[in-house]
Amino acid sequence: MNSLGPDGFAVFDATYQVADWASAAHKLALKITADPTLRAQNLRHGDTWFVGVDALPNASDGSIGGIPLAGPWQDHIKAPAAWHRAQLSVVYPGYPVQDATESDAAHRFRRNRFAAHVDGLLSRGPQKRRFLGEWHDFILGLPLNVTDAAPLMVWPASHLAMGQALRDAVGMQDPAQVDLTEAYQAARRDIFNQITPVEVLARPGQSILLHRHLLHGMAPFEDDQTAPPEGRMIAYLRPQLAEGPKAWIAPD
Repeated sequence: MNSLGPDGFAVFDATYQVADWASAAHKLALKITADPTLRAQNLRHGDTWFVGVDALPNASDGSIGGIPLAGPWQDHIKAPAAWHRAQLSVVYPGYPVQDATESDAAHRFRRNRFAAHVDGLLSRGPQKRRFLGEWHDFILGLPLNVTDAAPLMVWPASHLAMGQALRDAVGMQDPAQVDLTEAYQAARRDIFNQITPVEVLARPGQSILLHRHLLHGMAPFEDDQTAPPEGRMIAYLRPQLAEGPKAWIAPD
C-alpha cells in the first residue's frame, strides 16, 4: 500500500466513476435491506444496524451492475487479484440500542468509544481472545447516500502505534498464531489517551481509504442527525493480502 500520509487515511474528491458505482450499489442495497430473510440475518443492536458482511453482489473485478469499480484510491493501492463481495453497512435512527447479549461495559464502549477496532483481529473462544484471523490489505469505504448520521470515526496516525505494538508482540512468530489480546488492548488504551478521534463524512462519488492498522469505529446515530428513509448506507471493501499474515503485520 502506498503512503496515505501521516494520518493513515484519505478522503478523495468525488468522481463520476465512483458516483456511478455508488448509484448502482444503492439500487441493489435498497432491495437487499428490504428482504425479510436478509434483515433477520443481519440486523443487530435493536434492529438499528444492518451489518451486511458480503451482502453486496459485486463481481470479482469489483464491478456492480456492469459498472466498473475505479477511483482515485487506485494510485495508493496494489490492485487485488480479485475483489470480495462488499459489506453493506446500514445504520438506522437510535443506533446503538443495547442487545440482550451485550454487556453494559460493551455497550458503553460501543457508544462512547464508537466500538473502536482494527479489522481482522477476531475474538476466539469464551474469553474472546484476539487473533489475526483476516489479513486485509486496506479498507475502502464508498458512501451510497447523502447523510451526516453515524459517521465513520478514525484516530489519525493511530496505525503507526498500533502496527508497532502488534509487531513487538509477534516478534519472529507466525502472526496468525499469536494471542494479540493484551498488546492490542494496551495500544488501544494509549491511542485513546493520546489521539482525539475525528469524524469522516463523505458523499456518493467520494471515496475513503484507511490503512489496515488504523483504529476506527462508528459513531451513534444522534437525534439531530439526518439520513434518508433507508438509513445511512456505506459499502466497505477489504481485499485480502495474497502474501498472507506476515505481510499484514509488516510496516509499509
